[in-house]
Amino acid sequence: MRKPVLIVGAGPVGLTLAMALRRRGVAVRIVDKAAARTDKSKALVLWARTLEMLDIEGCAAPFVDAGLPAGGVHIQEAGGKPLLDVSFSTARSVYKFALMLPQSETERLLEEELGRLQVRVERSTELLSFQDSEGGIVASIKHADGLVEAFPASWIAGCDGAHSTVRHALGAAFEGDTSPSDFLLADVEVDGEVARDALTICWAADGIAAFFPIDGSRMRVVADCGPSAPTERSAPTLEEVQAIVDQRGPAGLRLRDPVWLSSFRINERKVRDYRHGRVFLAGDAAHVHSPAGGQGMNTGMQDAFNLAWKLALVWHDRAGPALLDSYSAERSAIGDQVLRNAGNMTRVAMMRNPVLQEIRRLAAHNLGRVPALRQHMVDQLSEVDLHYRDSPLTLRHAGAASGPAPGDRAADVALLKPADGSTRLHEVLRTGKFAVLSVGVPPVELPAALRDIAAPVEGIASTDYPSGHVWLVRPDAYVATGTSGRHLSEIVAALERLVLRPGAVSGLPGA
Repeated sequence: MRKPVLIVGAGPVGLTLAMALRRRGVAVRIVDKAAARTDKSKALVLWARTLEMLDIEGCAAPFVDAGLPAGGVHIQEAGGKPLLDVSFSTARSVYKFALMLPQSETERLLEEELGRLQVRVERSTELLSFQDSEGGIVASIKHADGLVEAFPASWIAGCDGAHSTVRHALGAAFEGDTSPSDFLLADVEVDGEVARDALTICWAADGIAAFFPIDGSRMRVVADCGPSAPTERSAPTLEEVQAIVDQRGPAGLRLRDPVWLSSFRINERKVRDYRHGRVFLAGDAAHVHSPAGGQGMNTGMQDAFNLAWKLALVWHDRAGPALLDSYSAERSAIGDQVLRNAGNMTRVAMMRNPVLQEIRRLAAHNLGRVPALRQHMVDQLSEVDLHYRDSPLTLRHAGAASGPAPGDRAADVALLKPADGSTRLHEVLRTGKFAVLSVGVPPVELPAALRDIAAPVEGIASTDYPSGHVWLVRPDAYVATGTSGRHLSEIVAALERLVLRPGAVSGLPGA
């Protein structure tokens, strides 16, 4: 019997990984030293690309039903004078909104999904240490009653946050720095005129104030407080938050009934390698960055989706272990991108120089007049622009369509003929298989040896998928390769190269 995958940390990333692995038939065990789920709102937004991944898992609807769709971003000057409005209605996804959902709810819904898969989070259970050998992992796990267990696992995934026990045990450097500014956070009831269906960001001479809707009159308020104090700031009082809102926010807002008041500093740190032998790092254990853009949790959950399909294929002996090396190559590059984008947004928001603030104001005003720039902002926030074009798993062949190109996101598409009851591409990918998507050409005949890992399907031609082409779509809805209908044999060769022949992926060990 194959050994389970041990997942350390039951936040959104660990729960996502456990769910995705279990759906693909992988035995998992998930432990967390905390006695209960968080009761704090923490990460507050699910973006379109994460919702698409949850749709592939078959569970996006409960999240959408529980959350509040925010339709755009309003950037204003202090007092409420508008500078820039960006609508998510142009998002290149069926999810044309930012889903506002407290992390406590995200974790609850993920844990419920995991429960339906007959997996229970082991709480008050702590990883003490582990040994990695060629034969597998042996982890030392301490239970609430003090009992210490030696547990054999096939792999271990450190999803245990910024202070990761797994990362510390590896000795992996967490490179980066801490912002020299302090911030405050308040989850409060807000009375007055401020958007309840959009994100509102106010730029003032002395800093920013941002307002994120949660539910009804409850909102998240975030503001910067200037240079860091010599010692860590205590949590702000409601009166202190109100004073900043009076100075920077829309006029006439009144705050009341605080649920959570906190101070924090922004860390921008990342490990270089996400894989160390049989040990993987994901989420905040691998990368932490500015909350600007609200992409930290989303990036971590997408780490989990990326790792899950690869681990599942290798765990079931349907792919060689070299496939797992692509996890670090792909996700580390995405981590660099998110770190850079979030840092840039933070630096723009925190400008204090009056001349630079005026340039910022003019730039925002002009941005609103250029549709292509607004679209770029929407694509970046919704994360549909993330890609793996430079991945060792991305192969380029003659005749590939211009879109989606190898490495790009593969949008969902209706199927011409239902395949095994599936009517959409996402439903096919739910099986954990690759999809060989033909549009306007006959379906590809797959050799028997490949039918366990790939499914041939026919899609309906659209602006996303022009007729006369075939795409090899990965289980996480990214294009591995594409070609014209005249080069169908290249799709079969690509599958064999990527999966069946251990070490044969270009750029990976053993190639």
